[in-house]
Amino acid sequence: MISTSRIIWFVRHAGRQIWFRAALISVASVVVAGFAGIIARAIPYEFTGDIGQNAIGTVLEIIASSMLAVTTFSLTAMVSAYSSATQLATPRATQLMISDRTSQNALSTFLGAFIFSVVGVIGLQTRLYGGQGRVVLLLATVLLIVLVVVTLLRWIAHLAAFGRMGDVIDRVEDAACKAMRAFAKDPYQGGRPAIAVPPGSVPVVAGEIGYVTHVDVAALAALAAKHEVAVHVAALPGTLVHDGRPLLYVAGGDCDDTARRALVDAFMIERHRRFDHDPRLGLIALGEIAGRALAPATNDPGTAIEVVNALFRTLSLLPAEAPPPGADLPPVYLPRPGAGEMIRDGFAPIVREGAGEEEAAMRALKVLAALGAALPHAAETTRALTAELRRNVERTMQDDAAIARTLGQGLPD
Repeated sequence: MISTSRIIWFVRHAGRQIWFRAALISVASVVVAGFAGIIARAIPYEFTGDIGQNAIGTVLEIIASSMLAVTTFSLTAMVSAYSSATQLATPRATQLMISDRTSQNALSTFLGAFIFSVVGVIGLQTRLYGGQGRVVLLLATVLLIVLVVVTLLRWIAHLAAFGRMGDVIDRVEDAACKAMRAFAKDPYQGGRPAIAVPPGSVPVVAGEIGYVTHVDVAALAALAAKHEVAVHVAALPGTLVHDGRPLLYVAGGDCDDTARRALVDAFMIERHRRFDHDPRLGLIALGEIAGRALAPATNDPGTAIEVVNALFRTLSLLPAEAPPPGADLPPVYLPRPGAGEMIRDGFAPIVREGAGEEEAAMRALKVLAALGAALPHAAETTRALTAELRRNVERTMQDDAAIARTLGQGLPD
């Protein structure tokens, strides 16, 4: 049985694919253009004006030829933006660029307009439309032209920033913040906090190699109730699983092969990590952007400072403490990534690469101090990262004055 959460995940995932919107609009275009004659018969009003086939046919031919060129240009611009984000920022940001709604809507609209025009021309040449049908087709064409013009204006404005460094950082930060808010709201995804796995528990492996991208806790709870067992999840979203890394452990009962396959089916395993249910991936991607900006070949401390600020905003969403579990929760136990792990995910490249850049190191030290004060349970990690960064600064920088300024206290913002 497929649970509601799995259906929602599938719909959300499919809606972000570039082909999904293009397919929907293309089908709608074929329906409108192909059935204009049938729709016209249902209109009680009789149009007295006569619209010749050549009049509307010429307009549709112009739209078809122009939309094919615009669609090709849009694809080229999108691929160029993906390549720019991969080279300048991080390849992990590409999936966020691909799921951009504005670019998907633009490409789908242009492709739908092309298909509508081709189907309309075919219908006119085969005399599919009568006088009423040509009127309906003309009205649909006018509406299509308005839609294409509005979409084209939005697309031109969108291209001014699409794929630029600031745009990529904002997209990664937004994805990281969204995942972090969901994590802060329900760290255990409707289950219970992890406990020690009881002796004798049976490990269940995935049978394939890949990253866990989604855990259907509702399905696990239903299976646990059906078989009267407790489920201890061992692989959260973002975990690489294989035959040596179990997905979960089953305690308190005996599950046959069918039940084990059902338990495995509650995990979505893919080749690449996704941002939705993996709060650490957004932090890792931000850290990669900063690390690449601080590399000697790039030498862009300003971008690194922007990333540090983005990390600060994202990590500030972490709850101070996990909410107490309810008594009526199902026997599904999930671990929780610690705040210290998340902070290190984002700041490790900055601590490693940013010691030689005075401005970036200063901002990183100040943000680490602020995070240590805001997240007392992660203070040990922030202190360790601060000490490591200070050592790197003392070892890397050659100017004693720069070292003193970087490691000094009371620095201005």
